[in-house]
Amino acid sequence: MEEVIKVENLTKDYGNGRGVFDLNFTVKKGETFGFVGTNGSGKTTTIRHIMGFLKPQKGNCSVLGKDSWKYSSEIKKDVEYVPGEIAFPDLPTGTEFLKSQAELLGLKNMDYANYLLERLQLDPSANLKRMSKGMKQKTAIVAAFMADKDILILDEPSTGLDPLMRLTFVDILKEEQKKGKTIFMSSQMFDELEETCDRVALIFEGRIVDIADVNALKNLPYKMFKVEFLEDAEYKKFKAGEFKVVRDQPQYSQVTVQVFNEDLKQFFSTLKNYKLKFISEVNYNLEKYFLEKLKEMQKEAKNV
Repeated sequence: MEEVIKVENLTKDYGNGRGVFDLNFTVKKGETFGFVGTNGSGKTTTIRHIMGFLKPQKGNCSVLGKDSWKYSSEIKKDVEYVPGEIAFPDLPTGTEFLKSQAELLGLKNMDYANYLLERLQLDPSANLKRMSKGMKQKTAIVAAFMADKDILILDEPSTGLDPLMRLTFVDILKEEQKKGKTIFMSSQMFDELEETCDRVALIFEGRIVDIADVNALKNLPYKMFKVEFLEDAEYKKFKAGEFKVVRDQPQYSQVTVQVFNEDLKQFFSTLKNYKLKFISEVNYNLEKYFLEKLKEMQKEAKNV
């Protein structure tokens, strides 16, 4: 597959451990690539390099094979961009702003913009300076998406949206995916990324900890179950058996076990011979996966 976005050995050191350090990843054509991390972890710095707003100290970024810093103005012609910090020009209303954006883009047909305004329940006639955070975010989304370009670079685009409007935004994003768009999106919302992304990179203190394949996480070859027994003797008997215990809580006569999919029938058949207080499946998700990776990294750092 064609590499649309490429980041190679990207480094920008602001001192005192701030910045990004030796980042490497690619985003393929038609892929939705997520970028998650806490505030100050380096998400926006990375995006500004991809857009060509910042010059790397080391390494480089490219979009469609063009160096982001050298060809920044050309890259912008191919990219829809929602910045993390929204600053509007000195125009009276959202309507005037969207009209000015359409003129800059050479956009004659506003049908898609009007469709987005309706979906996001946005009245653009409001005063730009007096808009709420959510209204400003919606206006920025419409301004970016209405051009209908093939590449979307989104810096925490759902920030400021209420929960219901976040769901609408996710639906719009899925519509863009069906068109074959290539999407790079940063967020702090694991569920949002898990629902929309093909792969997600975790950045922590300016370094990429891991890049997860979301589909693989959703289709693991095993399941996890938390089982609590009514009698301590039965808890001990089960624990000594054939199933892999990944967490043991003897004070509750409780274990968490990992069971491969092909062994599920045998697992439930075995449990019929025990008196249980309860059994529940432990859902594994992107957030848990990355928390485990962070713990592993921190453990390794202590052992160095």
